[in-house]
Amino acid sequence: MFYRANEHHGLRHSPFYALVVPRPIGWISTVDAQGNVNLAPYSFFNAVAYKPPQVMCSSSGQHEHGGLKDTTANIEATKEFVVNMATWDLREAMNLSSAPAPHDVDEFEIAGLTPEPSELVAPPRIKESPVHLECRYTQSVELLTAKKDQRNIVILGEVIGIHISDDVIVDGMVSYERMQPIGRLGYMDYVRVTDTFAIMRPGWPLKESAG
Repeated sequence: MFYRANEHHGLRHSPFYALVVPRPIGWISTVDAQGNVNLAPYSFFNAVAYKPPQVMCSSSGQHEHGGLKDTTANIEATKEFVVNMATWDLREAMNLSSAPAPHDVDEFEIAGLTPEPSELVAPPRIKESPVHLECRYTQSVELLTAKKDQRNIVILGEVIGIHISDDVIVDGMVSYERMQPIGRLGYMDYVRVTDTFAIMRPGWPLKESAG
């Protein structure tokens, strides 16, 4: 099938989200200018640079209770955030933290999670998560939007501190088997990382494979 992206596709649900998969989940903790804590998962999230390490998350639309979504508003106001890894064991807590709660509600409490102080930034980390990226905001990029009063915005940040639980380090490398991170698919579907494989990147000129 083919359809123009600005026209109806004729399927039960939009397939776009089911085609760019799997997407890592940025489980982002922030605080507002008054120190209120917020936690929310973002599946439009990824690492975007090595040196210095940088990440991005993208937010669309408005908060159901008015104004910008808390994550965007808080990062732009305080210039700091933490990315926590969403794992199989924390899948239900991650989902609970996605509820469109009022601005002053602490999603750590809703999800039964333990806030733990960060080393370099004000937002707390999720103690139960095995990995945390402490980030300093660098810039916002405005994207094309279908509604002028609803921003499509990309938030970029530099990773300035990294926490890795010793429990997920094996022989000097992080173990996907022990972390079991989850990713976002389309619709209401997710994926758990349990089956991995390695392919060595070729050099140049290419060598003919033996046999």
